[in-house]
Amino acid sequence: MTVPHQTRVRFLDPGDSGFVRFHHMNRIDYASSRNSDPVRPLGRPIPTTSPRVVRRPVAARPVAIQPVALVPLALVLVALLLPGCGSDTTDPGPPTPEPYVLEVPESFPPMRVPPDKPLTVQGVELGRKLFYDPILSRDRTQACGSCHAPEFAFTDHGLALSEGIHGELGTRSAPSLVNAGWLRTPFWDGRTTSLEDQARHPVPNPIEMDLPWDEALPRLREHSDYPGLFEAAFGSTEITEDLVVDAIAQFERTLISGNSKYDQRQRGEVEFTDSEERGFELFFAESGDCFHCHGNVLFTTDDFRDIGLELDPAAADSGRALVTGLAEDVGKFHVPTLRNIEYTAPYMHDGRYATLEDVVRHYEQHVQRSPNLDVLIQARLDRIDRGQRLTDQDILDIVAFLGTLSDPEFMSNPDFADPNR
Repeated sequence: MTVPHQTRVRFLDPGDSGFVRFHHMNRIDYASSRNSDPVRPLGRPIPTTSPRVVRRPVAARPVAIQPVALVPLALVLVALLLPGCGSDTTDPGPPTPEPYVLEVPESFPPMRVPPDKPLTVQGVELGRKLFYDPILSRDRTQACGSCHAPEFAFTDHGLALSEGIHGELGTRSAPSLVNAGWLRTPFWDGRTTSLEDQARHPVPNPIEMDLPWDEALPRLREHSDYPGLFEAAFGSTEITEDLVVDAIAQFERTLISGNSKYDQRQRGEVEFTDSEERGFELFFAESGDCFHCHGNVLFTTDDFRDIGLELDPAAADSGRALVTGLAEDVGKFHVPTLRNIEYTAPYMHDGRYATLEDVVRHYEQHVQRSPNLDVLIQARLDRIDRGQRLTDQDILDIVAFLGTLSDPEFMSNPDFADPNR
């Protein structure tokens, strides 16, 4: 056919590539000057003014050109891609869980997270759902969160003893889970050494949730949501006891409280009242003598001590000795954190004291001497015998300081709330 009007054609000589270039209405296509090969698209735009692709200039002359089928670029791309379509049948599997970044206050020590149990966004969310789901109790009425409510700093709604699904009371107060990621054990007697093991116990406990694990797991496997959630968190729809407690422990490690008035004061952001300041000074002095067991940033030494509580023979609760079997551990209980202590009444392992004032007065008036009494408590008794007692105002001031350890943001954090509601 004849070259259209406004079309400029430049030939390559016989020793060159054998292609001609058509420049027409700002579009550039390729066709063979020797045959009718398909159009060959360019990889990038070509300037519309005086395109130069030849290596040696040649004279242009009119020429009759055979019709060339111009294949749309989109069809060419489809043709190139079609051979690969469906050829790769490899299943990419579930997406890799996203690492969870803990927001740890600068003043806190590093949290000891087992290297084989890293926190992930999906694992924490799964753990939170499990923590609040009553599916893990025999009659589907109680969950972990039933006895560890966030508005009570993850203790049991102001109850001295927790009630299980059968209405039977436990023997101890539900311990707080505040900053549990730093604790060797949250249990009063230290019968577990990890959060994973701690989460394992209440489910089959006949007094608490009373559901053996071999009955709990089928419920989760048959649930409409949990197989997918476990796959997202752990890369498999398999659901095991270890993975359940792993997820719950991941959630519990996020329960970090470190923005109380005390923390803000330490950062120079607020000031204490006069009473709070006096209480602060007493707390960290020998006269108040609180700092020996609660003087670090976590406000717990995380160990076991006999603080002179009168043991109830009928309760047969000898504390740490029930785990170790050692006579020297009779009467020893875990030292709890004092962070958010204002919200965790009643106090002590059996909830015997209703108020913080009662607790402080215990060390002044009610300590029982025993063979395993902590040496620091014994030293305090010796000072009291010499007349070095706290005044009523001193006690009120210490209680005022303890109130500065409350963290309202922690109590209302939506990330810690029940996602099933």
